[in-house]
Amino acid sequence: MGYKNYCVVSGVLFSLVALAHLFRIIYGMSVQVDDYAVPMYVSWVGLVVPAGLAFWAFRISRPA
Repeated sequence: MGYKNYCVVSGVLFSLVALAHLFRIIYGMSVQVDDYAVPMYVSWVGLVVPAGLAFWAFRISRPA
């Protein structure tokens, strides 16, 4: 039972990360780390990977 709660919390957190990257893509926000401008493709990876992990976490947490 405890792992299901963990999966729900993980799914929510991964969803929030994916949404943050989606907003960056939609609004075209630039991200600067020191002198390095982070390219937009990083957000595409940052959208797909956490979204997949969120889907996986929510799927595991479903009742059998």
